[in-house]
Amino acid sequence: MSDAEQAPPPAVNGEAAPEEVAGLAGLFLEYPKSTVATAGKDVTFIAKVDSSLLTRKPTIKWLKGKWMDLGSKAGKHMQFKETYDRNTKIYTWEMKIIKVVPGDAGGYRCEVVSKDTCDSFAFEISVEAVQTEEQDVLSAFRKTDAGEDEGDLDFSALLKATKKKKKPVEEIQVDVWDILKNAQPHEYEKIAFEYGITDLRGLLKRLKKMKTVEPKHSDAFLRKLESAYTVDKGKRIVLSVEVVDPNAQVKWLKNGQEIKPSAKYIFEQDGNVRTLTINKCNLADDAAYECVVDTEKCFTEVFVKEPPVTITKLLDDYHVVVGERVEFEVEVSVEGAHVNWQFEGKDLARDSSKYRFKKDGLKHMLIIQEAALEDIGMYWCFTNGGQTKGELQVEEKELEVLQSIADLTVKAEDMAVFKCEVSDEKVTGKWFKDGVEVVASDRIKMTHTGRMHRLMIESVKPEDAGDYTFVPNGYALSLSAKLNFLEIKIDYVPRQDPPKIHLDTTGNMVSQNTIIVVAGNKLRLDVEISGEPAPTVVWSKGDMPITTTEGRIRTEARKDLSCFVIEGTEREDEGNYSITVTNPAGEDKANLFVKIVDVPDCPENVKCTSVGEDCANIIWDPPKYDGGAPIKGYLMERKKKGSQRWTKLNFDVYESTTYEAKRMIEGVLYEMRVFAVNGIGMSPPSLTSKPFMPIAPTSEPIGLKVHDVTDTTCCLKWMAPEKIGAGGLDGYIIEYCKEGGTEWVVANEEPVDRQSYTVRNLPVGEKINFRVVAVNIAGRSPPASLAQPVTIREIMELPKIRLPRYLRQKYIRKVGDKINLTIPFQGKPRPNVQWFKDGKELADTSVSVRNSNVDSILFIRSAERSHSGLYELVLHIENMEARANLEIRIVETPGPPLDVKVTDVWGFNAALEWKPPKDDGNTEITGYTIQKADKKTKEWFTIYEHNRRPNCTASDLIMGNEYMFRVYSENLVGKSEEPGLSKNTAVIPKIGLQYNPPPFKEKDMSCPPKFTQPLIDRSVVAGYTAAISCAVSGFPRPKIQWFRNKLPLDENPRFLMQNNQGVLTLNIRKPSHHDGGKFTCKAVNPLGQDVAECNVLIRALKDDKDE
Repeated sequence: MSDAEQAPPPAVNGEAAPEEVAGLAGLFLEYPKSTVATAGKDVTFIAKVDSSLLTRKPTIKWLKGKWMDLGSKAGKHMQFKETYDRNTKIYTWEMKIIKVVPGDAGGYRCEVVSKDTCDSFAFEISVEAVQTEEQDVLSAFRKTDAGEDEGDLDFSALLKATKKKKKPVEEIQVDVWDILKNAQPHEYEKIAFEYGITDLRGLLKRLKKMKTVEPKHSDAFLRKLESAYTVDKGKRIVLSVEVVDPNAQVKWLKNGQEIKPSAKYIFEQDGNVRTLTINKCNLADDAAYECVVDTEKCFTEVFVKEPPVTITKLLDDYHVVVGERVEFEVEVSVEGAHVNWQFEGKDLARDSSKYRFKKDGLKHMLIIQEAALEDIGMYWCFTNGGQTKGELQVEEKELEVLQSIADLTVKAEDMAVFKCEVSDEKVTGKWFKDGVEVVASDRIKMTHTGRMHRLMIESVKPEDAGDYTFVPNGYALSLSAKLNFLEIKIDYVPRQDPPKIHLDTTGNMVSQNTIIVVAGNKLRLDVEISGEPAPTVVWSKGDMPITTTEGRIRTEARKDLSCFVIEGTEREDEGNYSITVTNPAGEDKANLFVKIVDVPDCPENVKCTSVGEDCANIIWDPPKYDGGAPIKGYLMERKKKGSQRWTKLNFDVYESTTYEAKRMIEGVLYEMRVFAVNGIGMSPPSLTSKPFMPIAPTSEPIGLKVHDVTDTTCCLKWMAPEKIGAGGLDGYIIEYCKEGGTEWVVANEEPVDRQSYTVRNLPVGEKINFRVVAVNIAGRSPPASLAQPVTIREIMELPKIRLPRYLRQKYIRKVGDKINLTIPFQGKPRPNVQWFKDGKELADTSVSVRNSNVDSILFIRSAERSHSGLYELVLHIENMEARANLEIRIVETPGPPLDVKVTDVWGFNAALEWKPPKDDGNTEITGYTIQKADKKTKEWFTIYEHNRRPNCTASDLIMGNEYMFRVYSENLVGKSEEPGLSKNTAVIPKIGLQYNPPPFKEKDMSCPPKFTQPLIDRSVVAGYTAAISCAVSGFPRPKIQWFRNKLPLDENPRFLMQNNQGVLTLNIRKPSHHDGGKFTCKAVNPLGQDVAECNVLIRALKDDKDE
């Protein structure tokens, strides 16, 4: 038996193994096992699924309890990993808990989903402390550091260690379990403290298995909160309870604190239902919530699930040399998200001095300052919603000598300069003379500029002659040259001496009279000349003499020495040069060939000729100019389109002009460039190639099968390829050939998008082979073929009607509704379809019937009561038939009740009776609605709803009023449009009662006028409006009069008098010098009078400024 067919693992701690949900297919090859973990240790759970029979990639969820999704908890404590084996098509998922803590104990569930197939398996984690001795049941929960008063300690197990240990007898304290069984929940902590028990959760889990707690009846709640809720971050959640009292007031608490209504927290009340809506949930809303009604509470817990963090920019591969800086960069969808870096499956320590981790908004970077050979491998970046990887390849440094040092021959007091050029600007080195390191001084200087290293010796002496060597630091390489000292000997020379050219043939001459110079370097030819008298020197290039003594190309003359100098040599300087010396005694001539060598031109026509799933073939043309030195090979680089980072593909020169680039990502656009390398150096990069994309054809379609066969057609169905890739899917090509033949015929000229196709015009009775090929931009996929040929012949099939379940009972619709009934059937050849109503063939033109090969549709645009009846569908195939009946009833609202009347009146009550309506709306009457109205107000009020009997009693009528009544009939559709009105009324007679109100003595509020706020003297500026005010009280309201200098102001328009609730104001509009004086306010009512006075001084504006 395979792993997938084995039964689930046995239960842990005596519990029954979890049962799979009914109807789910078994997908697991390996289940996660329940385990007992030790606190502080790591634990790993593994689940495996075979995807060979699945149409889509399976997805997995790790859950704790019923609702908590652990995917959002990924981090240092919990890690998740997914791998896929292409050979066996097996997915493996791992959940690793780092350093288990007691809070990790509990029930877990692993759930796998693939399209319409799913499977789940439950397992448990129990956490125990590190133990050295076997313990009984209670000692597993006892404090390890308990004192001598907290339980008996037995050291007998430590004695007689040489003897075989016997299993200690478990001493279960029955009284403690009994105490816990009978205790209230709020007493558990007190009992745990008394007996030294720390793992209270584990103890209560075992206690829960020992006893069954009866659900407590609630006097306040009809429906309480669920035990837990889960909501995505940023979404809305609704907490709902149902209370007994519809008028009860509830309080909502969060972590024990009362919640106030706001835009975030919305309270709603609908009858007995109370709801709390939390908008835009965030991590702060992940808490415990309570609903309180009087003294009763119900609890729940809300878990806020963060959305998965996806990776929007993948890692790039790096190809570097030892010591270079490497910076892996990834971009995620959520700012500030946590990412986990791994190298070859191991987590990278954040406190490591080798690695540096950087976060910049959505970007996360892993930086290696100096790459080493041990850093070669695969680097991973994980989030809770995705992963990416990048490969790092590190090559050892290889130093290339671009220009070696040359032998020198110098005379006394001249300067000797040794120079060399290497490929790395950062390389340093040392100079040695005859094996002894050269020490810098005022006469000897050593310089390092870029890639050039120089040793300069001024005023050369005979002791400076010898072998000089340059050794780069860190490389097994040395460059050597010899310094020859030229001694000047003075001999007796006759006065007539023919000229002579003494040409040095040592040093950097490749062959006789040929000198090689690197482009850009300085060429200096020092040629010794002898002759008496002093000869005349002429330098020429070809036939053109060189006479300039200044500039880039020049000649210099010294005693017995002629110098030819070219500063910064160029390609055009290459050619034949000659030196001619003449004097009266004769002539001498020497020819030289100067060869200029340089880096080559860049390669040309870089292009991609073909691509694969993760590779591409690149070709190019050699450079037009090789720099004067043979091309040694080429270096290639690639990058992703849009990126600025180039990745080296090779460190050793590649000799061919065709290269296969590998290890690329399918569906990503790449660009290539090529460098040419000769003995001098590396050329500039070539022009970037046109972007190309590694892409591959899809895999073959799966699940090819025959859906239907007739005498001339064959209908095929299949599923999409398992692997489509970045090239997408353009469609499918269907081909067929006769059995034994080799010529395949294409059934469709253009690719079809759907996953089914009917091949037509096939020969009857032939055996035909079929195959299907998926096509995309990369080409055709491998074909999917049928295992056996198909015989083209229609198969007789009995007629059968598949009546839907909802049509097997009475089908009820309202008048005016649209009826559209689809009844599928089967049978071959196509059955003959007939409809009957009430035993007669259906002839109603308002009922439409449309038939197809597989179903029949009955359609009524607007239903009428005449459409009710028994309908019958009959199928005929030759002498075979199938029948199906369905009953349709069209209903509407009923008519009003009949003969509504008041039969009796007593006290404050009235008895009513009526008869059922004449028209019941084609369905039974379900009840009546009774309303009453006072004949004075004629406002109707409902006293009964859904009353099933044709009579009722109206109670609580008001004495002295006369009432009318009306009744509506009800059925399945609703109430009747018109009510039945009572033929008579109910009069409630008055009873002789008299109301004697208590005596009331009105308080006398009368009082004479009195000024509560007097007038105050004022000094105002002439021409500016002013006001004086006071306040008066008195009842009845007093009459107010104003006086100026004892003259009334009633008819003076310049004075405006106002009275606002006893506050009196006199406005003086633009007063002049004549408006000043003594102002009096007099208040008079029948009980007396009162007077208020003040003086008003009018001053000029000029006087005010002077003051």
